Amino acid sequence: MTNQIFHKVKSVSPQEDLNLLVVFVDGATRLYDVKQMFDKHPVFEKLKDEKLFSEVKIDLGGCGISWNDDIDIACDELFYNSKSL
Repeated sequence: MTNQIFHKVKSVSPQEDLNLLVVFVDGATRLYDVKQMFDKHPVFEKLKDEKLFSEVKIDLGGCGISWNDDIDIACDELFYNSKSL
């Protein structure tokens, strides 16, 4: 049995150009570009609305982030597909 480590989110803040500054519980700080999700999941294009983009919040337990019931990103997606700062 393998122990899977989740990179739980401690804080998230919207940045310019549809980027998110994400701080993880383990202390890692990373920059995630939301635009990379546009081709994979067109629903993310709604985040071009600055007001909606600014409403990002951490999901219960830090397992991801969300904007509403339709748009969310898992913690491991945020960690592995972002730039380390």
